Amino acid sequence: MQITWTNQDQVDAGIKQFLGVHGVSHRMYNDLKQSGTIMVNGNETKLDYKLQVGDKITIIFPPEESDDDVAFSDQPIDVIYEDDNWLVINKPDGLTSVPGPANREDTLVNRIKGYLKQQGAVDLKPHLITRLDRFTSGLVLVAKHRLANSLANQEVAEHKIDKYYYAIVAGTGLPDHDIVDLPIGRVGDNFRREVIDDGQAAKTEFWVIKTFSDYTLVKLKLHTGRTHQIRVHMTALGHPLLGDELYDGPLDKGINRQALHAYYLSFNDGITNQIRTFETELPNDMTAVIKEEK
Repeated sequence: MQITWTNQDQVDAGIKQFLGVHGVSHRMYNDLKQSGTIMVNGNETKLDYKLQVGDKITIIFPPEESDDDVAFSDQPIDVIYEDDNWLVINKPDGLTSVPGPANREDTLVNRIKGYLKQQGAVDLKPHLITRLDRFTSGLVLVAKHRLANSLANQEVAEHKIDKYYYAIVAGTGLPDHDIVDLPIGRVGDNFRREVIDDGQAAKTEFWVIKTFSDYTLVKLKLHTGRTHQIRVHMTALGHPLLGDELYDGPLDKGINRQALHAYYLSFNDGITNQIRTFETELPNDMTAVIKEEK
């Protein structure tokens, strides 16, 4: 990984201070000193060098080599956007995000590794910044190297990555707009989450897009990121998602997975200081349910 910045306005700034402003943590700076390269204007420099306006600062990390425990998959991915630092993927439903005991060969991470290898990349440890449940479809942000990962995780911690979802939920009668602020947790060893008094704080905002005879299309925004948050909150309101067997959603509406799609993603690219925004359309199975009603 190699990235270059131009010092626009800092006079006599230390290299560590400058890199810290651009997202290089103390730990990453130490890694650079030990196994990477720091250059100013194309030349390796002493770490006590004082930067002048116009100086070009380049950092070079050694490649993030492949983890032998994470297999390469040659199955395709739907790339919505790509540059040297980021990938935005439209994940299909049914594909697990990360390897686990039940599937270590063909998850989204495995497929991204295979894609990066085909592209000739040297950094082969993709970092998933946003994750989706196996049967949730939609946009996923991936950092291609450690600096992008560090910057994006800061945004996650500060709730600065905007994500919106479409869901088709059972029933009608929801208010046009509301915020669900109910704590979520597990009861015993049950995989299913529930609204419980001692759970983790969770907040979901929603807007009704269209009401049908016995179900509703809603837009949702997560203000926190709890496991199954949308599914739990809508179930707590008495409106489980169509096809969501785990949360007792209707299974007879022509869709065989939870009707949930992450259609909108916006984040600040901390490397270029640009806001990047992406949208994708509803997948065919959710579209078919809506069209069937017309």
